[in-house]
Amino acid sequence: MPSPFPGMNPYLELPLFWSQVHTHLIVAIADYMNPILRPKYRMSMEQRVYTDTNNDDNLELVGIPDNVVFTPSSKVTETSSNVAVAPPKVQPLTISLPQPQTVKEWYLQVKNVETQEVVTVIEILSPKNKKSGEGRTKYIKKREQVLMSLTHLIEIDLLRRGEIMPMNIDDTIKSDYRIVISRSDRRPKAELYAFNLAQEIPAIPLPLKPEDQEPLIPLQELLHSIYEKGSYDLAINYQKQILDNLSENDQNWINNLLQEQELI
Repeated sequence: MPSPFPGMNPYLELPLFWSQVHTHLIVAIADYMNPILRPKYRMSMEQRVYTDTNNDDNLELVGIPDNVVFTPSSKVTETSSNVAVAPPKVQPLTISLPQPQTVKEWYLQVKNVETQEVVTVIEILSPKNKKSGEGRTKYIKKREQVLMSLTHLIEIDLLRRGEIMPMNIDDTIKSDYRIVISRSDRRPKAELYAFNLAQEIPAIPLPLKPEDQEPLIPLQELLHSIYEKGSYDLAINYQKQILDNLSENDQNWINNLLQEQELI
């Protein structure tokens, strides 16, 4: 069953699905583009690994709850007023300690087959890239390294929540999603594709060497294919799973769209 949304399906942004979607989209882009890029270029899947202790989404903070209840132990009582009653023994409480978490983030590189030069890097942002913590710090550091190099950068943000990446942008430009293409020969200028929930995801050019034609990456087509091949229509319960961070207009639009297709 096809996705009911013409553009980004916001239910795929839910933590239950996003890590799968992120990986599937990385693979889908590489599978689609490699036959087009050969024999001069090859697109490879690369991995960035780091340790993160800022995983407060899954763990409680270290501490003791306010409403502490102790189980009293046996008391020693005496008839004499000179003997005090023994206080209850302190019982241990169950808490959680932040645990270091190994995070693996996939991204894409386009390399010149002959020289092994990295021509273009493609990043699909994750939730950890968009909130304060080790994930954002590591990503921004790598982003800056690419922006100071001769490598093109494509940055795909299909997550409504979180802080957007650093960019000089007019405050009047508001969008749910963003794709940035930074060509090495035009920096600091870059191309911003800003689009909203009700719009289709644009097909974007893949910058290569100046003498080469730029093929298009059909992101919308690939995402729809992922939805169908992954049977996400069986995994998503449009009647029960709740989206947050929506405006009233977007919520009404989603409800009408799903009602028209008899999904709610």
